[in-house]
Amino acid sequence: MKHEELEAISGKLAGDFRTIEPFLRDLDKHLTLRSYLEGYTLGELETKIWQTLRANKVAIGFIRKNGLPNLTRWFTFIEQSHPEIQESPKADAAVKATKGGANYNLALQDTDKGVVTRFLPEPSGYLHIGHAKAALLSDYFGHVAYKGQMRLRLDDTNPAKEKEEFQDAIVEDLALMGIKPDSLTYTSDYFDYLYDMCKKLISMGQAYADDTDQETMRSQRMDGIPSKRRDRTVEENLRIFEEMKKASEEGLAHCIRAKISFDNPNKAMRDPVIYRCNIENVHHRTGTKWKMYPMYDFACPVVDSYEGVTHALRSTEYTDRNPQYQWFLDTLQLRQVHMWDFSRINFVRTFLSKRKLAKLVDAGLVWGWDDPRMPTIRGIRRRGMTIEALRDFIIRQGPSRNVVNMDWTTFWANNKKVIDPIAPRFTALLRKDLAKAAVTGPEAPAAVATEERPKHPKNASVGTKKVIFSNSLYIDQADAKSFKADEEVTLMGWGNAFVREISTSDDPVTSFKLELNLKGDFKKTEKKITWLSAEGFKLVPAELWEFDYLITKDKLEEEDNFEDYLNPNTASMEDAVCEAGVGELKKDDIIQLERRGFYRVDKGMNDWAEGEAGLKGPRVVLFSIPTGKTGPK
Repeated sequence: MKHEELEAISGKLAGDFRTIEPFLRDLDKHLTLRSYLEGYTLGELETKIWQTLRANKVAIGFIRKNGLPNLTRWFTFIEQSHPEIQESPKADAAVKATKGGANYNLALQDTDKGVVTRFLPEPSGYLHIGHAKAALLSDYFGHVAYKGQMRLRLDDTNPAKEKEEFQDAIVEDLALMGIKPDSLTYTSDYFDYLYDMCKKLISMGQAYADDTDQETMRSQRMDGIPSKRRDRTVEENLRIFEEMKKASEEGLAHCIRAKISFDNPNKAMRDPVIYRCNIENVHHRTGTKWKMYPMYDFACPVVDSYEGVTHALRSTEYTDRNPQYQWFLDTLQLRQVHMWDFSRINFVRTFLSKRKLAKLVDAGLVWGWDDPRMPTIRGIRRRGMTIEALRDFIIRQGPSRNVVNMDWTTFWANNKKVIDPIAPRFTALLRKDLAKAAVTGPEAPAAVATEERPKHPKNASVGTKKVIFSNSLYIDQADAKSFKADEEVTLMGWGNAFVREISTSDDPVTSFKLELNLKGDFKKTEKKITWLSAEGFKLVPAELWEFDYLITKDKLEEEDNFEDYLNPNTASMEDAVCEAGVGELKKDDIIQLERRGFYRVDKGMNDWAEGEAGLKGPRVVLFSIPTGKTGPK
């Protein structure tokens, strides 16, 4: 549906049910595979449509009854993910709380003067779930709550860790999450300015060059002992700073430290290093132009102020460094920036350290940064998390400072609410467990027959699929072994049948008969059985993957070596065969396999490059999606 069509519909939703029903159905169909009516964020037209429906008692009654599942899902999603939509235009959109209870009334200062937030990741790895919270909150307060700006700045001050690959991935992942920064900049854009600011600090007597070895410096900072280089003259410090810039032997032995305090109770204030040399690594953007680089703690406040950021939101791990941030602004007499700390998002049996995650990747313990066991945005997306559910989950957590170690069950349960109404249903059986049955009785098909059946029992808009019926079926061995002679069972999607001529003492069960009784009452049968026709089509080969946590301990402590808690068995796969429709699926499709659960398609039959499929040949690769019952296993 085009923008013009949605605009036309928006003006026709205020009437009685008879006049608005066809337009509601058009919207429901349009939303079949969409989270938003247009694009990936809430726009003015979408806001207008939602608010018009919300004000129409007839429309809201029909939506609440779930008469149109896609429209109901969308309406609830917008209501929960965008609490500001319920405000009048004159109200402060940041005051409302989400239905999940998150308080967004932060009383941010000077919002009447405009709000500019920023997201400031280091391109030293792929974005993980913790970054998603920082990015989405900055986007929420910058764009949604105060109608201001949200900027993306990549903090590329450490060429030892950073790569262009990571830089590009961050930009792509934000786009995937529906976040559109108003600008993209790099800390390296400001290296000349930062050099000047450091030089100014030295000239003011507020920074000095230090060649104390790292171990001694760390010990002195811990014990509150001043460096022997702390009282060098301004001239000497400026001279050495230039030697650092040239990467001379003398310069390479030094760093620059801010002269704040040597014994402040807050150790972050004890003369932090603000510039250091690095000639071993070439910067991925500036090449070999610079031999020294600013530290994050110095670059962050200086560039925030210079770029026009008004409100810097960052996690509580930086709380001790907030006075340091303020010291740089005050000492250099820079424009002030307001700060707000929010808690990091932590999950059980998960670490969110890019350094540790990089170790897993480099050691080959996972398939890459997008491995479905990884807590990266790409990892959880590859596992089957929808962007809609991810955004909703983060927004529900809100900007609270309370640190909570969360279970993954809530996270995945939220996702199930999104995919359950729209995921098509298919059938798969494990290849090693096939039992064959002959279909008998007067209702048995005389020949192979094909019928169109809905892909989703409660949502016709998902479409139809071809189901093949014949007098020869495959069922699961476990089902066959559970049968009793003459027991009535239900063949899902077909009807009832009596079990005949079965020998349950056989292991495996090799053959038996099912006498159709299509008039039988499925409500009275205990067993509902999935099945596949053994004739009429070529069974589609598939791999069914299950995943477990990467570590065995719920919460790693600071002193823990994470490698001691790595789970040795985190992935398992079984070969399966599926109905014909599974062969038409494409990468990223999400389906439900009857009696097995939800799966994301990692590779379809047509997604294999020439020679890539190996001896097995082309097959559908399916990754199990957790539903919140047992966590991410």
